[in-house]
Amino acid sequence: MNIRYETPNDYEEVYKLIKEAFLTAQHTDGNEHELVVKLRKGNAFIPKLSLVAEINGEIVGHIMFTKAKVDNAEVVILAPLSVKPKYQMQGIGTALITEGHKIARELGYDYSLVLGSETYYPRLGYEPAYKMGIKVPKEFPIENFMSIKLNENANPICGELIFPKEFNI
Repeated sequence: MNIRYETPNDYEEVYKLIKEAFLTAQHTDGNEHELVVKLRKGNAFIPKLSLVAEINGEIVGHIMFTKAKVDNAEVVILAPLSVKPKYQMQGIGTALITEGHKIARELGYDYSLVLGSETYYPRLGYEPAYKMGIKVPKEFPIENFMSIKLNENANPICGELIFPKEFNI
């Protein structure tokens, strides 16, 4: 498996992958592909944190992190993570998250947040965001809004998450 930066030439294939990955997911309305299109066009987009996983030249996974703020601290939000159904449960999502965290640390980000599965993300070190003092938007189930400290020497953060406008929250 090869993990690399996403390029504009990948957009159409990634768009299809995201639709396929979320087609049967129970926790979503299936519009993650539209969110990715909006995020790519917005100020929150970080090209170095939009990654694809390839196997034999086929894009089988995608992850995107975007900028956000918790009070005055700049953080990243993981949204979304997609893996083609026939490649799920093979470590591709974990590899994408791990590489994304590494790049985010290199870019100077200390925290990553995610609205996601309360069983999947804790295995990767995420914990409920409220435990770090991050206020959970009332629209989200408290157990699904999680955070991870990317840099052990980071200053603690506390406050309400300010989403990029592309999230429409």
